Amino acid sequence: MAGVSGGGRGYNFKVVLLGEGCVGKTSLVLRYVENKFNDKHITTLQASFLNKKLNIGGKRVNLSIWDTAGQERFHALGPIYYRDSNGAILVYDITDEDSFQKVKNWVKELRRMLGNDVSLCIAGNKTDLEKERHVPVADAEAYAASVGARHFHTSAKLNKGIEEMFLDLSKGMIEKSGTDTLGRSKTGTNTRKSVVVVDDEQAEQKSGSGCC
Repeated sequence: MAGVSGGGRGYNFKVVLLGEGCVGKTSLVLRYVENKFNDKHITTLQASFLNKKLNIGGKRVNLSIWDTAGQERFHALGPIYYRDSNGAILVYDITDEDSFQKVKNWVKELRRMLGNDVSLCIAGNKTDLEKERHVPVADAEAYAASVGARHFHTSAKLNKGIEEMFLDLSKGMIEKSGTDTLGRSKTGTNTRKSVVVVDDEQAEQKSGSGCC
């Protein structure tokens, strides 16, 4: 599925983040790519992406990380965003049981559209709010294993688990790319770097209660 360049030593991968609104998808991407974190509630209004370059075992890897709008009113646009993805990160909020259940729907959708060619990671985000956890760790990890995905515990606020998750996903995509004999790039040549976010936090909202 990956685009391979440079004598087979370079990879271009498209990674999409999926999940309900306010589970922290944008915060995870911004922390990973730019090492930034905003306590305020940020809502992604449309799909956007950031690029991240890695070197894994001497192999050059370019990730085009797509951050999708998770609100239900954008759900119909989903296939446009995750089509041709090499990897996907399904994000839920550990304090929100419903957001975890919605991850299961996304997994079914991805498997239906992309089969087993797509590498999956599931992120239990906002581990800085562990005392408010409503999704049992054992349940989440057992579910991830049942669908062939790796589960990671992440916190954009504390910068925990994010590097490890993207590294693991990248290694998985490299392994799966061995079956691609056409060497076609799914990320294209557009290296535009943009994340579209707005701060829609209400004045009375307490700092730290937004998406992290």
